[in-house]
Amino acid sequence: MSTTIQQYYTSCMQCPRKCKADRTSCKTGFCGETDSVRIAVACLHFGEEPLVTVHGGSGTIFFTGCTLRCAFCQNYQISQEGMGRSVNSSEFTEICLRLQKEGAENINLVTGSHIIPQLAEYLKAARRAGVIIPYCWNTSSYESVEMLELLNDTVTIWLPDLKTLSNTLAKKLFAAEDYPDVAKKAVVWMIKHNPLKIITKNKDNIEKEKIEQGVIIRHLFLPGHFEETADTLEWLKKNADGKAVISLMSQYTPVPFKEDEFHLAKRREALSSIENRLVNKTEDEDLRDLIDAYNFNYLFYQDLSDDTSWLPDFYKIQPFSNALAKPIWHWTTGFINR
Repeated sequence: MSTTIQQYYTSCMQCPRKCKADRTSCKTGFCGETDSVRIAVACLHFGEEPLVTVHGGSGTIFFTGCTLRCAFCQNYQISQEGMGRSVNSSEFTEICLRLQKEGAENINLVTGSHIIPQLAEYLKAARRAGVIIPYCWNTSSYESVEMLELLNDTVTIWLPDLKTLSNTLAKKLFAAEDYPDVAKKAVVWMIKHNPLKIITKNKDNIEKEKIEQGVIIRHLFLPGHFEETADTLEWLKKNADGKAVISLMSQYTPVPFKEDEFHLAKRREALSSIENRLVNKTEDEDLRDLIDAYNFNYLFYQDLSDDTSWLPDFYKIQPFSNALAKPIWHWTTGFINR
């Protein structure tokens, strides 16, 4: 690690929590990580938005650690429990090249907000080594604009969450009362620096749209909180419509957390602020009416489903169902079927 990059990890101020941990001394910050880049899984993912998966799937890399640590996180094994192992720049490049060779439409970087300075260098090295497909930044949006600047001109596709505009809900679910203001600033920056560029890609005489540059803003509807989603869509209509793609998700699913009683009790307390259940038919109908009322220029909305089999288990070599993903690399084995 260069001296310049190392400075970001000493008395760490990378994320809005500004915990000032010296992550260079094998100590961890709120994110749970030192200055290492750690990965749990890399796979071809077919469950993202159609603009991202297109024909070949999204070359998804799941990083260990997180700056937000949502109470309902489906990826909690890697975002909160430290699952994964350290990779250097060479191994990271090899993973990206393998995903590209397997047909990935992009390199989808999931939850890397806590390692931006180091990861920015890894991405440039991978590009020099022959990675030509776009980089996609898949994020909670709890990150500073100053850190995002380090990814400018390297990342071209942005996949941010806008989880809630309620400070009260953010405090209860993320222990981050400032999340709404931080996330809005991050999303506005992404839109400003990345105008939409959507092309048509033909494969086997089948044409599909593909995003090469721009922003897809995700919002997950939280059961029982229709008003918060209405507020979020109102903000998106004013600030993002016509400049970014909107992805409204109805897939909220209670996670069967496997933790000790102390951590489960803390999680239950946080989750008591929402209705921890699947979205019901009435809510789905109300959301569809809301979408129609706003008439967004470009919006995705999921069909309602009570299928919970898609929930990942990252202890498995194949964390998802076979239809959702093709595993390429796992933290316990390295490359699969090399």
